[in-house]
Amino acid sequence: MRIRGEYGSPAFQAAYDAAVRGQPAPQAKPNTVGTVAWLVERYLTSRQWSEELSAASRAQRHGLLKAMVEIAGQERADAITRRAIQDGMDRRKAKPHGANNWLKTMRGLFAWAVDAEMVPADPTRGVKLMSGANDRNGFHTWTEEEVARFEAHWPVGTRERLALDILLYTGLRRGVAARLGRPHVRNGIARIVTAKTSQEVTIRILPPLADSIAASPTGDLTFLAGERGRPMTKESFGNWFRDACVAAGVPGRAHGLRKAGARRAAESGATEAELNAWFGWADGSRESATYMRGPNRAKRAERIAGRWNDDAIPAPSDPVRGLAPKAQHSRNFRKLLAPRAGEEPRFEANLRQAGPRAAPPASAAHAAHQRPRPTSSRPVSLRTRPKSLQKCAPSRLSSAPSPDRRSGDPSSEQRPSGGDPEQVRCQRRLRCELP
Repeated sequence: MRIRGEYGSPAFQAAYDAAVRGQPAPQAKPNTVGTVAWLVERYLTSRQWSEELSAASRAQRHGLLKAMVEIAGQERADAITRRAIQDGMDRRKAKPHGANNWLKTMRGLFAWAVDAEMVPADPTRGVKLMSGANDRNGFHTWTEEEVARFEAHWPVGTRERLALDILLYTGLRRGVAARLGRPHVRNGIARIVTAKTSQEVTIRILPPLADSIAASPTGDLTFLAGERGRPMTKESFGNWFRDACVAAGVPGRAHGLRKAGARRAAESGATEAELNAWFGWADGSRESATYMRGPNRAKRAERIAGRWNDDAIPAPSDPVRGLAPKAQHSRNFRKLLAPRAGEEPRFEANLRQAGPRAAPPASAAHAAHQRPRPTSSRPVSLRTRPKSLQKCAPSRLSSAPSPDRRSGDPSSEQRPSGGDPEQVRCQRRLRCELP
């Protein structure tokens, strides 16, 4: 006779007592049609449960569904509302990662129930996942300092170092990493089907991983093996690697190395499609988008600042930086001066005194204008004089005859002696002879 139930549980004890007394085991009452317990029982025997979910997902969700049946198994399934689902998320807000897993389980249950016409509506519709749960409360992402500390404690050639290299350089989950072996590798390329998404991933064996495999003890079928050379299960591998992390003094775990590898790839410029192909995520996965948004924003900002510095206008040299503002203004203004004549030489001399350097030598064409104007003995035409000097017209000057220039006798030249003082001033100012 077989006694069902977990040893030590009330159900086991009741069945054991009935067997001792020779009484038939009490039969469990069938679940009432339409209750949550009845709905979960039907869901666990459906094709969607057995074929569309991986073994790891089934194990995780089975525990959540069992807990739901124990709490609300006798409630009507069609009486569960969106408010009830949201309240369940709020009760789990302290652990957002676990809350999201619970919501995904409820979504799978009620999506199947709606398709099977067991409930009229999906109460999970409109309830959102908690944002940032993977970053804040998920597995810790290894930092570069933690990776270096683990490598220093477990050198190349140890099984612990081989485990880190496989997780970091392949990005596989711990269950798939424990199954990876020589049968999956050909010509330096590893091909293996993931357990969670049932997708085949193609991974190149990178040189650091190849060196670690060559220097480490491995199993016949898998690279990671137990002390007796047998393959390890996902759970045993996780516990063993956790002990290795504690010995190295790092807080990370196996899944955190997968996240560290994704961060490295994103920082190296990998696209979302490349991340999906390498890590086995489905196209359009939120996982790759998360790593594209969040990886080390400080390094991205530093690269942008570097590009701006390369395109920036260089700073002026020290001689230019040291010039006084007035002198620099004078240098620029000197270039706009016309050829020197009249009062300009004296004005330029003042500018030269203000500047620390002398003006550059003028060109030959410019130097032609620098020669002094020849003194002419001929009378200056009044038509070329400024208007301010038009008062010195010939009609107002003395009517004495003009000197005979051809004779060359200076005594014959008429000198202004006495006469109208205004005429004398005009003569001296114009420096010309009377007609």
